[in-house]
Amino acid sequence: MTNTDHARALCKFIDSCPSMFHTTAQLSARLTEAGFEELAETDAWSIAPGGRYFTTRNGSSIIAFEVGEKLDDYHFQVAAAHGDSPVFKVKPVAELEGPGSYLKLDVEAYGGMIDHTWLDRQLGVAGRVLVREGDRVVSRLYDSARDVAIIPSLAIHLNREMNAKLELNRAKDIVAMLSAGDLSKDAFDQMIAEDLGVERADILARDVFLYNRQPAVVWGAANEFLSAPKLDDLGCAYAALEGMLAAGANEHQVNVFACFDNEEVGSNTKQGAMSTFLKDVLMRVNSALGKTDEEYRRAVAGSFMLSCDNAHACHPNHADKHDEANRCWLNGGIAIKEAANQHYCSDAFSRAAFIAVCDAADVPHQVFSNRSDMAGGGTLGNLSNTQVSMHGVDVGLPQLAMHSCFETTGARDIALGVDALTAYYTCDLHIDGAKGFELRK
Repeated sequence: MTNTDHARALCKFIDSCPSMFHTTAQLSARLTEAGFEELAETDAWSIAPGGRYFTTRNGSSIIAFEVGEKLDDYHFQVAAAHGDSPVFKVKPVAELEGPGSYLKLDVEAYGGMIDHTWLDRQLGVAGRVLVREGDRVVSRLYDSARDVAIIPSLAIHLNREMNAKLELNRAKDIVAMLSAGDLSKDAFDQMIAEDLGVERADILARDVFLYNRQPAVVWGAANEFLSAPKLDDLGCAYAALEGMLAAGANEHQVNVFACFDNEEVGSNTKQGAMSTFLKDVLMRVNSALGKTDEEYRRAVAGSFMLSCDNAHACHPNHADKHDEANRCWLNGGIAIKEAANQHYCSDAFSRAAFIAVCDAADVPHQVFSNRSDMAGGGTLGNLSNTQVSMHGVDVGLPQLAMHSCFETTGARDIALGVDALTAYYTCDLHIDGAKGFELRK
């Protein structure tokens, strides 16, 4: 695929993922199309060398793996991204009435979004709904697939200081308008019921979120930009999965792709990076292959993880917010992220390993570190290492406006990210503790 092909494929993927539940469904469909077999966590697993499998947890996290055929001394090569983004979740009692005949949606923040970017945009609603079907209650994906709400700004005439100082109270200013009078109380859940073709009384519960319905787009005089909702972190989720699929199975290892939920709220959930999900899957793979606990521990000790979560590209108007020497740029390729406070899992050993992989495949790479007087964010790598300890490096696609509801990256960076992940999954990275490593043919 060309640079443009990958950019447009990412746009299509993002447009099909209005919630983390839809993301997992889309990734599952892509894996099934590629010949992967789905394994339910509640079933016994039968795994064979050369097989391709995936499993999900909570309908919002997914792990896929390809099993090599020569596993006498094997290891795991893992790449992990996340499928959630900062959004506003609709509360269990959804509606607020008034003033007058207005009907509004009561929402709360999920993650650390840039609040003002959500104002004056047509918003959809998506997530999952638990529905009674006879004697069973089943989970159904839901997408309004149309604009149903807006969070209106206050006019500048009513707040003359707005351009000098904008302060938004989430309980007052971030409340979505659903109707100006044509809809009455309980219209929100009735809308969901009608869209799903069920009775209102059969909806027991829901996890649904507002989302920006503006389509992802490749743009610019030279078509060098890609802007979309949820680039953080669907850009890396796309690149990691497509990299694994392009690489194919590596006979001496188990290649693993993970896309976790709840990174934006700390990952400390049953399906987050801090959960036992990755550990459970790796242990079950080892057991199903007839290997011992000792062999599992040896495999993990020789394993490696790419923690894939986007990086801050140097801002065109605020270059002073970035470290003078350790900056990354749009369309410059994947960035290696490092921080002394260990919010990233990168260190000299893991950084050297990934650089060696990229250099061997002639794939460009960049570096990123925060300014020394600015705190950075954390991400998946060190959190997952609390359950499964292995060497790891944090990498990401450079982007602008992280946590805006409409973010921007370089259109060429998608293909460059896929190239980097393909190189990673293709190589046999043989690690000798922390003494050294080699890329085996």
